[in-house]
Amino acid sequence: MPSTTWIFVYLLTGSFGMGYFIYGKKTGKPIPMIAGVLLSFYVYFITALWLAIVIGVLLIALPFIIKWEF
Repeated sequence: MPSTTWIFVYLLTGSFGMGYFIYGKKTGKPIPMIAGVLLSFYVYFITALWLAIVIGVLLIALPFIIKWEF
């Protein structure tokens, strides 16, 4: 059974992922959509909590770092 910290990480990254995906779909921007999908599912494949937090922060910052528009 996951600890409360893991549950919080799942909830937080899933919320950001859903928000990024909806934003990217409405605006037609691919980077927020990709970041949203990755944020929603990456925590199921990572076993170290610190690594999950670092990857989550990087994925949350990704749309602000890469401003790739068509």
